Amino acid sequence: MWSRIKQIAIPISVKLTVLYAVILSCILLFTSALTVAGLYYVLYNQTFDELNLSVNNVTHYLAAGKPVGPQLFKENLTGPGVILRIFDAENRLLWDSAPYLPYNHDFFRDREEEREKPPPAMGIFKKRTLHELHLGHAHFYYRKQIVWQNGHVYQLYFLTKTVEQEHFLNKLVQSLLVTNLIGLLIAVISGIFISRKVLRPIRDITATAKEIEVNDLTRRIPLTNSHDELQELAKTLNHMLNRVQAGFEQQRRFVSDASHELRTPITVISGYADMLDRWGKQDPSALEEGIEAIKSEASNMYGLIEKLLFLARADQNRQVMNKTRLAMQPLIEEVTQETRLIAPDHQVVLQQNDCAAIYADALSIKQMLRIFIENSIKYTPTGGTIRISSRKTGDYLEIAIEDTGIGIPEEEQPKIFERFYRVDKSRSKMTGGTGLGLSIARWIAEQHNSSIHLASTLGSGTTITVRIPLAITET
Repeated sequence: MWSRIKQIAIPISVKLTVLYAVILSCILLFTSALTVAGLYYVLYNQTFDELNLSVNNVTHYLAAGKPVGPQLFKENLTGPGVILRIFDAENRLLWDSAPYLPYNHDFFRDREEEREKPPPAMGIFKKRTLHELHLGHAHFYYRKQIVWQNGHVYQLYFLTKTVEQEHFLNKLVQSLLVTNLIGLLIAVISGIFISRKVLRPIRDITATAKEIEVNDLTRRIPLTNSHDELQELAKTLNHMLNRVQAGFEQQRRFVSDASHELRTPITVISGYADMLDRWGKQDPSALEEGIEAIKSEASNMYGLIEKLLFLARADQNRQVMNKTRLAMQPLIEEVTQETRLIAPDHQVVLQQNDCAAIYADALSIKQMLRIFIENSIKYTPTGGTIRISSRKTGDYLEIAIEDTGIGIPEEEQPKIFERFYRVDKSRSKMTGGTGLGLSIARWIAEQHNSSIHLASTLGSGTTITVRIPLAITET
């Protein structure tokens, strides 16, 4: 049954209201009970003090040698409202200060066990505790004292009515019950109103979240000036939506650009395949041209797919990095020599190559440097110069690749590390490339706690500097 109750959809405002009502009910019940108990304690002690004062006055009077008799009632020894009844040893009523009040013979006759208790060694009376007595419809508290005088035993009963106290307590309990119920009702109504008002931003957040769709990620949760946790929650969700929108747009752009890049070589391969099917068998030159073009485009497609797979593994944190201590001087020399072989029409100069070691993945560092150098080769005219340098600066190794190419416009520089971004908007095949290389290079640099600095002037050239932390023994 409890599992079924838990499955019932109950609004938070109702839950909070019920919780507040239960807590308030417990508080009101506790405070009311404490109030009634406190007043009862005060009234009881007041009654006890009045009876105790009357007992002390009478006992002092008798201790002075005065006889027991009706003259006790004339001395005003008892307090207001205190009744004195005197019995003999056989429980026969001798004198009564209030003969008009009801009298229970059986009650006083059954008190024989108290008569059998011996008197105290000192004094003429024995103190008893406060007892309760019902006479008719009246309720009394009483104290009993036993007095020995002239060989006679007297039983003195001091009684006081509790009708007024009971009436007051009953009225108080009724008043507390009514006021508590009214207060609880007001609290419940106020709790519903306040909780609904306080939780209104959550309902707005829920409504806005339901309206957000893949085709419309521009909606945001409206912010208020409450400066509380709900406003902070709305800010956090808006920030999350900004990142989701940015990631979704990036993914959509990534898919679109990847499709475009893959469509181009597929179109070329399909076109040359049709050409070979028509004329390749009779025309050797057409056959050779078609085969070379298909091989070139297949190579480009393979390179694009490899880069896409690299970025996909990087996004999923599945790209393996085998970092070891890596001596950079021979690696820089190797990369420089390879550049001279693949770019014989350019002047490749190794300006400086300090002896240094870093903690890195050798293949990834070499891939990053090749990406920068390949871009320099693509955008540097024939006969231009590419300068490579590696120098230690403090706790870092700075590798700079400088060219005398066409440069990059200043407004385009912050975007060149984005995926599929190329400065040539037409995506001309004159320079080739997919716009993924620099994205891969930036990711490799980030995995090695390195930074990339770009300095470029349109028409003068570009310099890319990678700052890599040295291995611990090198610092």
